[in-house]
Amino acid sequence: MTTNHVEQLQPGQGCYAFFLNAQGRILGDVNILCFDDYFLLDTEPEARQKLFEHLDRYIIADDVTVEDQTDRISTIAVEGPEASAVLAKAGAPIPDSPYASASWGGSIVSKISSTGSDGFFIFVPAAEKSSLISKLAIPAASEQDARVVRIENGRPRYGEEITERYLVQETGQLQAVHFSKGCYLGQEIVERVRSRAQIHRVLRRIEIDTQDPPPAGTKLKSGDGDAAEIASAVYSPTFGKVIALAYTRTQFAEPGTKLMLGLAPATLSDLHGS
Repeated sequence: MTTNHVEQLQPGQGCYAFFLNAQGRILGDVNILCFDDYFLLDTEPEARQKLFEHLDRYIIADDVTVEDQTDRISTIAVEGPEASAVLAKAGAPIPDSPYASASWGGSIVSKISSTGSDGFFIFVPAAEKSSLISKLAIPAASEQDARVVRIENGRPRYGEEITERYLVQETGQLQAVHFSKGCYLGQEIVERVRSRAQIHRVLRRIEIDTQDPPPAGTKLKSGDGDAAEIASAVYSPTFGKVIALAYTRTQFAEPGTKLMLGLAPATLSDLHGS
């Protein structure tokens, strides 16, 4: 049912994956963590209900129960260059490989990042969230702070840069796909795109020499023609300019390519933090 190879996961391991519809469009993305007798699927709020219904619809003969634990489990993200030190000081285990997880009392620590920085997710019973945050003794980032860092690092998020509008290869998140696993819903489209190398746009990180973030849907130009469409943009205090994620026509997608946003020059780079 997912784009990645879940069957090979062992307890304590995990992966990133997409759920697709029959047309190969992305219904949602998930961090999948494997445990002895269950999988924990962590997804964005925008995908919560439709992925639950999707799973419930397509699990037919398998002996499995799907439960929505959103109201019972809170997620605390500890991210940034000091993330490991913060967890070590609190006495938490520090998983050393992406999507690996370890138990910490009644909580789970997993090496997952939402911003593209070094980081970890702590899945904790909702009733213990406040006390654990106090124990970690670190300042909380605002939603906008986290969004700025995420876009600076070129990390797309489902619900903003990734939606049902896009195909897998267009997002550039190929770590979500295992190209030789068994069949899954939407695989035919993914394989057709791979074998024919036929995509017309791809997500890119773009630095724009302006301090005014353009709204989603704004077009960047190469000469008189449209070359890219902004999916998200923020002013970055770190870079002193706007950083954007934009779907770019493949003929303009080479890193280092120069485009224009009005009179402001823009430079493409690869996505980071994927």
